[in-house]
Parts: sequence; C-alpha cells; structure tokens
Amino acid sequence: MLIVTGGAGFIGSNIVAALEERGETEIVVVDRLRDGIKWKNIAKRNLRDIVHPDDLPAFLEKHSGDVEAIFHMGAISATTETDADKILNNNLKLTTWLWEWCSRHSARLIYASSAATYGDGKQGFDDSFDAEDLAKLAPLNAYGWSKHATDRRFRRILDQNGFRPKQWAGLKFFNVYGPNEYHKGGMRSVVSQMFDKLSAGETATLFKSHHPDYEDGGQLRDFVWVGDVVNIIMWLYDNPEVSDLFNIGTGKARSFKDLALAVFSAMGKEPVINYIPTPEAIRDKYQYFTEANMAKLRKAGYAAEMTSLEEGVRLYIQDYLATEDPFR
Repeated sequence: MLIVTGGAGFIGSNIVAALEERGETEIVVVDRLRDGIKWKNIAKRNLRDIVHPDDLPAFLEKHSGDVEAIFHMGAISATTETDADKILNNNLKLTTWLWEWCSRHSARLIYASSAATYGDGKQGFDDSFDAEDLAKLAPLNAYGWSKHATDRRFRRILDQNGFRPKQWAGLKFFNVYGPNEYHKGGMRSVVSQMFDKLSAGETATLFKSHHPDYEDGGQLRDFVWVGDVVNIIMWLYDNPEVSDLFNIGTGKARSFKDLALAVFSAMGKEPVINYIPTPEAIRDKYQYFTEANMAKLRKAGYAAEMTSLEEGVRLYIQDYLATEDPFR
C-alpha cells in the first residue's frame, strides 16, 4: 500500500497519477476535499481508498503491516497563514508523528520540506543537512519556520541515533508549476494566473523592481515543472537506499519576464507586459533571487535532465490549460 497525504492537492495528485501510470493499484489518498474543485484532481484515479486526515491514525493502525511508503505532501502551505498554532499542528507535529510511525513499522517516508526554509536567501540555497548549517537559516514566515523546524527535529533524531524510517527523504520544493494547482486561487503559479488573464483579454502584469541590481520583471526564481518534481520522487522511490534532505528545483534561476515571454509564446501572442509596484506590505521582504543547488541530488545519482522553462510552460499551456480538460 502506498499512501499520499495531500493526495488531492497540487503535487500530491501528480504523484498519485504517476504511481497509477506505473501500474500501482494500492494507492490511498489522504486529504480534505471540502467544497471546491479539489476533488477533480483525483477524479480520474482508480484509488484503493480516500481517507480524511482526522481518520489517518486509525487507518494506519488497521493497515500497519501493509504500508510500503508514505508520500507526505499534506500541509498548510499558504505563506500568508498567520495562525502559528494551526501551522505547528498540521506541519511539524503531524510530520514528526508520521516519522515515528514509519520507523516503528519499517515503512518509508518521503516528505515535503520547502525552499521557504531559506528565508531571504542570504545564507545561500545549499541543501546541507548539517545541524550547524541548518541553524543559520532564518525563514521569513510561520510556514517556512514549521518546515525548517521539522528538518531540524529529524536532524536531531538522527544525531542522537534515534528511530528512523526504512527510507526517508525531505524535499525542499522551489517554485513548482503545472496541472492540478487550480484550487489554490491566488497561490497558483504565475503561469496559471497569467494564462487566465491573457485568455480573458486582460494585460499581463509583473512587479516593478525596487532593487538597483534588477530591472522590472528581472526578479529571479527557480521555476520547476511538476513533471520533473514527480520524476525525482519516483526515482527516490525506486532507490530506497537513498535518504537525505534534497533541493527540488532546476538549478537555474530565470526571471519573471522570461516566464511571461514563455507564456506569450506558448499562447501565440505578442508580448505586452504592464509593470506595477510591488505591494508595500511585502516589499521589504520580497526575494529577488532563488536558485536551488542541485549538486547533492546529482551526487546521489539522479541523472535525468530538467525541463527548460520554455518547454515546461509550453507543455503546461498546450497540454493542459488550453484544453477542455486541464486536469491531469
């Protein structure tokens, strides 16, 4: 049995689709579907079960001898969430409980960390799992802190030679884009939001730069196609001897202007971009550069090439967003 928490979410539902495409039949999704369109992310899947998160402990105990691996993508991922107690319970405490459960039952755990753990990026973007290096990072919001606190707790457990899952891997996702993110509203990727604007005849907008080293739209991010993210996760699943904390990006920062031009190209439109001031509420904490150091994952043996920004945006728009059924 393979369990995907957050399995109806963006990355989680893409993992579920990939597992099914590989011929896996014992797939269990753990998620809250609520009253939006999230259910459509798993509407095409033939699942063994769908479990509400509140029922997960009882479900795991009932099937304790059947679980091979847990892909833990479930979390409160909104960087705007201010209820730190809520974030703590859903992110740090649940992930720690799953670590303990997998340790007791010889199961594997692949869990979502985040590039938000790097804070303003002044300490770089190296996915070192050394305790001293982790201590230098300063996340800017409660979400990033909860993921960072989780990584540090697992580092402490390992340093004390404590219990550990059969395989474990923490994944520091950078700016992931691709199908099945539509339920995220304002937290969707720029690709998805810009496609909607252009399709409605509106003008594309990007933030002006308030930094002397960057032109308007020149702010840099490591944009990574969700297909590459899933390929890495499947590679980890196929290589159970690999355990570590890894960056999940392309290793190549690109500008928001590059991203916008790729959207225009994929839609066959002439580029027209309007630059607006970065909101003052986020201006002083706005990041101008993120780029994943992918050396550790490469050294571990992952050799597949990453999809270029232009190709990833083309795939997303032409194979999903511009079709009658944009869901994977």
